[in-house]
Amino acid sequence: MTCAACVNSVEGILKKLPGVNRAVVALATSLGEVEYDPTAISKDEIVQAIEDAGFEAALVQSSEQDKALLGLIGLHTERDVNLLYDILRKTEGLRQFDVNSVRAEVEITFDPEVVGLRSVVDIIDMESSGRLKAHVQNPYVRSSSNDAQEASKMLHLLRSSLFLSIPVFFMRMVCPHISFINSFLLMHCGPFRIGDLLKWMLVSVVQFVVGKRFYVAAYRALRHGSTNMDVLVVLGTTATYVYSVCALLYGAFTGFHPPMYFETSAMIITFVLLGKYLEVLAKGRTSDAIKKLVELVPATAILLLKYKDGKYAGEKEIDALLIQPGDVLKVLPGSKIPADGIVTWGTSHVDESMVTGESASICKEVSSSVIGGTMNLNGILHIQAAKVGSGTVLSQIISLVETAQMSKAPIQKFADYVAGIFVPIVITLSLLTFCTWFVCGTLGAYPNSWVSETSNCFVFSLMFSISVVVIACPCALGLATPTAVMVATGVGANHGVLVKGGDALERAQNVNYIIFDKTGTLTQGKATVTTTKVFSGMDVGDFLTLVASAEASSEHPLAKAILDYAFHFHFFGKLPSSKDDVKKRKEDAFSQWLLEVADFSALPGKGVQCLINGKMILVGNRTLISENGVNIPEEAESFLVDMELNAKTGILVAYDGDFIGLMGVTDPLKREAAVVIEGLKKMGIYPVMVTGDNWRTALAVAKEIGIEDVRAEVMPAGKADVIRSFQKDGSVVAMVGDGINDSPALAAADVGMAIGAGTDIAIEAADYVLVRNNLEDVITAIDLSRKTFSRIRWNYFFAMAYNIVAIPVAAGALFPFTGLQMPPWLAGACMAFSSVSVVCSSLLLRRYRKPRLTTVLQITVE
Repeated sequence: MTCAACVNSVEGILKKLPGVNRAVVALATSLGEVEYDPTAISKDEIVQAIEDAGFEAALVQSSEQDKALLGLIGLHTERDVNLLYDILRKTEGLRQFDVNSVRAEVEITFDPEVVGLRSVVDIIDMESSGRLKAHVQNPYVRSSSNDAQEASKMLHLLRSSLFLSIPVFFMRMVCPHISFINSFLLMHCGPFRIGDLLKWMLVSVVQFVVGKRFYVAAYRALRHGSTNMDVLVVLGTTATYVYSVCALLYGAFTGFHPPMYFETSAMIITFVLLGKYLEVLAKGRTSDAIKKLVELVPATAILLLKYKDGKYAGEKEIDALLIQPGDVLKVLPGSKIPADGIVTWGTSHVDESMVTGESASICKEVSSSVIGGTMNLNGILHIQAAKVGSGTVLSQIISLVETAQMSKAPIQKFADYVAGIFVPIVITLSLLTFCTWFVCGTLGAYPNSWVSETSNCFVFSLMFSISVVVIACPCALGLATPTAVMVATGVGANHGVLVKGGDALERAQNVNYIIFDKTGTLTQGKATVTTTKVFSGMDVGDFLTLVASAEASSEHPLAKAILDYAFHFHFFGKLPSSKDDVKKRKEDAFSQWLLEVADFSALPGKGVQCLINGKMILVGNRTLISENGVNIPEEAESFLVDMELNAKTGILVAYDGDFIGLMGVTDPLKREAAVVIEGLKKMGIYPVMVTGDNWRTALAVAKEIGIEDVRAEVMPAGKADVIRSFQKDGSVVAMVGDGINDSPALAAADVGMAIGAGTDIAIEAADYVLVRNNLEDVITAIDLSRKTFSRIRWNYFFAMAYNIVAIPVAAGALFPFTGLQMPPWLAGACMAFSSVSVVCSSLLLRRYRKPRLTTVLQITVE
């Protein structure tokens, strides 16, 4: 594909196919994603439809779980192929298989409940006595090899074209000044001059052998009612070639030799191929981010083998793509962790910066979770694989980045519209150019001195017309947005900021309001109980047991804080020192000291209620207590107000209709919160805090970090209403939440940012996933969006300005005043380099650096 018109053509063809529900094609990645009904159409038929339309296509990856593509080493002869067929036929659980002996691949469909992929690989190895070695084909490696093949193919064509074009150019420009060569070229062979015959032969090979790809692509595009860059190249070069052949024949049979322009068509094709080759190389650089992420996963893993009784039996090196959930893997110091899992033995420090962006190494010990692709630094670890394949964090990040690169930003619609009308407009302008110069020359509107003695009015007009066709470039417009979005999403992933699409990237640049959830977003999400006060004469230990029993079934962060506080109150100093023993004793203790609960229900934004010993217990905020008709004593009320003024959240407790006590919980603010809020204000964004907490606590927290606009005592569902109230005047609203109970608000916002996602990448409601639990990434996300769209606007300006300036110059608009005439071969060179320059402009985004808060706040550090 060369331009946005090609993308529209392929998408249109795919969407018309029976059984295809959705099709998205991306120019920058040269990838298409098709959602289809396999009962109505097959993968091969989809590929064939694309190839019939004039494009080359190959399957890269399928989401079907029971299918796999295996590469084979040792598949050389017919005997090897027959051996493979025999092995596969005998293998239980294989539903079907398709061997491609040319590519040394086999696609298998298997029953995962009967046979595993690793078993199939082992069976092929064992049954062939080691002659055949199978391995799972990595779709990303295959995609990279396709890119490399495309670049290699383009380089071969370019070399061939150069090898044939340079002699033609040499004969035209240099040989006339070397007398003995010139006299040889002017010698006749029949009616033709030797020089003219040589040029004709060489250029014919360039035009129809090297340039065959342009003819094929142009024919198929026109057959489907669309036009693209290939149509322009074919028109320009064919017009030059046909004219030159006619001039050659005319000179041979009349003796009058008009000027010939064989070198023009050869040089146009050469320059276009040079531009395409450079473009393929540059576009390959835009996908470096995905390549780097893919390379994080090690190629092999050390599998620990065990006997049925669980004893250690040895170890075996296996392909990392063959790891299965439950496998115990050995990770050596300095090697990468091959899958997401849990540490079962050993201690070490792990560098997770390549996935999360967190620079400090993290200590891992028994029961710690680890992420595939991260680096084990100094100790040996045994890990049990929990998530493999597409379920790993790294695979989800790669999938997110790919999805973002496949999506189209709304600004892209402009390029798609222009691409649809560009080629017809250029051809019309070319015809107008020819007609204007030819008619004016025929009528004597310009002096004869403008036309060289060896030329005539027709040739003079034709050269201007060809230059117009060749210089126009729709590619630059088509590449302006997707290449920039592609680089930006990759750069974001490297900084722990995952963007879910070009549309989200486009909206984030215009954010007016940014709404923060309080708990877990502005605060650390590590709530601790600081105060406990009983007002009923009940023993503190009994009070804590009662509250902890009620909160044990809740998943709220405050419930966890209350549970931990009560546990430590009862068992402090009574637990063993070993961590494993602590965990076991803690689980045992929980089952013994907590009271039995009935009819438990969590009330969002209020608290919990349940029955203990047949009596109703309420644990929550003021609203919950008041709604149930429980009176709060004045002493408790004044104590509660003091706590709230000190930014503590009050948890009130009522039992059997009586108020019995309260607890004060505090959640420390993130250290960067105040500075980030100040930074957002400097960027022209108005921060707002929305929380379910009471007004006094909310205002105290907001005052500490510098937020003026606060919405307190808001239920989770009410946060979405707050966002809509800001959107009424057309403002763009961003929501930053921790993704736990903020999904409605994240979905309602124009830009939803889930912060502190860590390993939970698949947050459906968010447009941005900020992997680290750091508010500075909010500024990074918005700044990256602004820088990206500044670059896209510059790309569009250049692409539009190039065509607006270049086409009139090629048409000869300056010729009457300056005598400047652009030869068609130079026009071809300009066209080739215009698209390359746009891709290189997008590549400048790779130099993006996160904004430092000192720069945002304009603080000078001495």
